[in-house]
Amino acid sequence: MSDRYRELSVELGERSYPIFIGEDLLGTQDLSAYVSGVQVMIVTNETVAPLYLERAKGCFPGKRIDTVILPDGEKFKDWQTLNSIFDGLLEQRHSRKTTLVALGGGVVGDMAGFAAACYQRGVPFIQIPTTLLSQVDSSVGGKTGINHPLGKNMIGAFHQPQAVLIDTASLQTLPPREVSAGLAEVIKYGLIRDEGFLAWLEDQMESLVSLDPEALAEAIFRSCACKAGVVALDEREGGLRAILNLGHTFGHAIETYAGYGNWLHGEAVGTGMLMAAELSALEGMISREDCDRINQLILRAGLPDKPPAGMTADDFMSLMAVDKKNVDGLLRLVLLRSVGDAVVTSEASPENLALTFARFCS
Repeated sequence: MSDRYRELSVELGERSYPIFIGEDLLGTQDLSAYVSGVQVMIVTNETVAPLYLERAKGCFPGKRIDTVILPDGEKFKDWQTLNSIFDGLLEQRHSRKTTLVALGGGVVGDMAGFAAACYQRGVPFIQIPTTLLSQVDSSVGGKTGINHPLGKNMIGAFHQPQAVLIDTASLQTLPPREVSAGLAEVIKYGLIRDEGFLAWLEDQMESLVSLDPEALAEAIFRSCACKAGVVALDEREGGLRAILNLGHTFGHAIETYAGYGNWLHGEAVGTGMLMAAELSALEGMISREDCDRINQLILRAGLPDKPPAGMTADDFMSLMAVDKKNVDGLLRLVLLRSVGDAVVTSEASPENLALTFARFCS
C-alpha cells in the first residue's frame, strides 16, 4: 500500500465514519465491515463503470452485488433518473438490509445517497468518489439530493455514509476541465478557513493541475480534514456549515441559467467565489489586493472568471431568490471577513450587490 495512504474520521458520535485516502484502494480496501447485510447495490454511470466497476466490486468480498448504471451528466440529476435506482433495487429484491454504494462523481454520489435516504425509509450507503470535486467535497458530509428546473439541489436529505473511500489513482483518468472544477472546491477551503492552505495552493497549483500524485494526496487530505471538522460542528447547516457554500449562491444561479451540465459545478463556484470576493471588498472586508490574489489563483486553476455571456443582474437575482440559505425572504450570502475567515450574512448592501453584478455582467 502507498505511503500516501491516510485516514480521517468525521466525528458524529454513533454515526461517525472513516475516510480512507490513498492510491490504488479500489479492489484492495475491504469495505465489507461497513455492510451489515449481504446485499450491495453499486450505483455508477456509463463513463465510470467501464473504468472502475469491476475493481470496486473487489471491495465487498462475500457480498451479493448488483449494479445500476446511470447516464452521465448533471442534466440527469432528476426524478426520472433517481427512479431508475429504485427500479433496480426493487427488481433485484433488495431488502432494508441492503447497502448502496455510490461509485462516481458528485452527481452519482448525491443521487445514490438520496436513494439510500428514501429506499424503505432509509438504508446505509458508502461513497467511492472518482472525481476531484466529489473526493474533496460532495462525498463528505451527508448532503444528498437532485435538481429542480427552478433551482439546484432543492430536493434532498441529509444522510451520512458509512464510509468514504478515496482512490487518488482514479484522478489520472479525469479530463483537465474536471480537474479544474475540483480545484475550485479545494481553493474554497483555503479561503474560508485556512490561509496557510491557500498559500500552499498558490505554491503547488501547477503540480495540482498536472495531477502530481504527492500534491493531490495532500490537497485531498487537507480539504477533507477541513470539511470533516466543519460538519462535526454543524451537521445540518444550522450555522457554521453554511460557510462551505462560499461562491455557491452565485454559482448555483450560473448553473441554472446555463442549463445543468453546460457549466460544471466547480466552474460556476469558481466564478461565484470571485463575485463573493468582489462583494466582500465593496463591503470593506477584504482588500483589492486580496481580490487580485484570489482572481490569479482561480485563473491558474483553469477556471472561468466571468458568468455566461448574456447573464444579467436580473437573472442572478431571480435565481438567487430560491437559494436554500435564504431565510424569511432575505438573501443570505457567504462573504470573506478576511482571507481564511468566512461569514454568512444577510446584510450586504443592495448597492454593493448591484456594483458586483455590474462588474461581472457585461
